[in-house]
Amino acid sequence: MSIEIPAGLEDLLVRFTVEVLRNQPRDPLDFAVQYFQRLNQNQNQNRGGGSSESLPSPTAARPGAVVSFTEPDAERSGEEDEELVAPVAIRFTRRVSVSAETYNPDDEDEELREPRIVHPKTDEQRQRLQEACKHILLFKNLDAEQMSQVLDAMFERRVEVGELIIEQDDDGDNFYVIERGTFSIYMKVDGLERLVGTYNNRGSFGELALMYNTQRAATIITTSAGALWCLDRMTFRRIIVRNNAKKRKLYEAFVESVPLLESLQSVERMKVVDVLGCQTYSDGERIIAQGDSADCFYIVESGQVRIVLNKKGAETEIAVCSRGQYFGELALITNKPRAASAYAVGTVKCLVMDVQAFERLLGPCKDIMKRNIANYEEQLARLFERDVDGHTETAGPRPGTSEVLR
Repeated sequence: MSIEIPAGLEDLLVRFTVEVLRNQPRDPLDFAVQYFQRLNQNQNQNRGGGSSESLPSPTAARPGAVVSFTEPDAERSGEEDEELVAPVAIRFTRRVSVSAETYNPDDEDEELREPRIVHPKTDEQRQRLQEACKHILLFKNLDAEQMSQVLDAMFERRVEVGELIIEQDDDGDNFYVIERGTFSIYMKVDGLERLVGTYNNRGSFGELALMYNTQRAATIITTSAGALWCLDRMTFRRIIVRNNAKKRKLYEAFVESVPLLESLQSVERMKVVDVLGCQTYSDGERIIAQGDSADCFYIVESGQVRIVLNKKGAETEIAVCSRGQYFGELALITNKPRAASAYAVGTVKCLVMDVQAFERLLGPCKDIMKRNIANYEEQLARLFERDVDGHTETAGPRPGTSEVLR
């Protein structure tokens, strides 16, 4: 029995295969549906007298994306592909999927091909922007030229009470830095939206969806009037993702060796790397101060850190943290001021994570931390023993004390 291959089928499949290889979609089935629907629309237009010299890739429907039109003929015309920019999605409308978008941070020519985006600013605006960005850990490892490009590309957005900034499960379009205002973070838990955190006049959000080309992990709603500085997706990926790819190669092996992070999956550990900043401290420099409010969590990369408790004016060393150990989590978990001070011993390099990233990414590690906190409180009680006269005596470090308050 012989089967006749319909005329044009081979050419159709070849063209479709080429489009798949060019776009590398995560969902080939969805890509195929869009591709053949668009092909059918073009053929209907041709029957009606329209002209379609080229067949657009299904990704042409992507808001804000730059897409190429593929020539249907096997031989190219020799002219460069025509590039069209789809219109930006209207505010508050759900963005069409951008899952087919690809970006290679190791491609050195990518930065040259991407046009620089510049939003003009007054001197007053730029000063406010620099002040808002100076504590953003994602920007800490950028060189002066990269930071200048980031500041040039950012634009201001004023927000009102109750405004929806990002919605969980939507695709990412911008990264946001808070200049002023308060914001609530909601996540769906067992089908119900629950308040999981807040931002108060500082911080940033929206980076994970842009870094990993995934949907938004949470919903952010304003609870007071304020102002945000926004960085578009393409500039973020060109500068921040490229910089973080280099940082990931540098810190990947180290983070895998940190015992606290062993309970995380590999992808989760890489997300931790991406939000870490690096800080260097000189000998004797104070890293955190007892009684201060907590905004960061620290992992020692090199050197040693002394943890010191001040009780009635007398300082007592209660722990020494070395490479791979951590400190500063106690205040973040208990929402209390810092329980002790930390000082550098020699030159110390620490990886630093801000409180918002800590809450979002280290949930699976909190049980381990809470066990360590329980051990710390028990040993701390032993550290200061009262003699029969009622005077406080320092018992000195006990076995295991160096493992607490990390």
